Amino acid sequence: MAAGRQESRPRRVSLPGVAELLRPSVPDLADGQGRQASGREAHPYKITVYLSESEFLDLERARLTLRARGISVDRGRLVREAIAIVLADLEAGPDTSVIIRRLTGPDIDGVPPPAPASAQ
Repeated sequence: MAAGRQESRPRRVSLPGVAELLRPSVPDLADGQGRQASGREAHPYKITVYLSESEFLDLERARLTLRARGISVDRGRLVREAIAIVLADLEAGPDTSVIIRRLTGPDIDGVPPPAPASAQ
């Protein structure tokens, strides 16, 4: 190889997938919920969530169920949508919120969660 010449390599070009090409450009707010999940975009914040084996399998089954209905999403998008639903439910009314009932009711094994520590 001659000095100064570099071996040419094919460049990999990142192209949008079908989902990006066919998705609506404006979020659909027709469901009456003011909160929308962020969708496919760069996310500057990250959290780590640990799941039991059964929770992970349930999440994967939900993803596959959606895929069977023609809705392809990754686990992150599915979790962001679930978070948006829970937050909209909480904002709609704490007295009727499903998340408050679940977090303050008996746990899976029938044992109620510990009472919050009182501020001193």
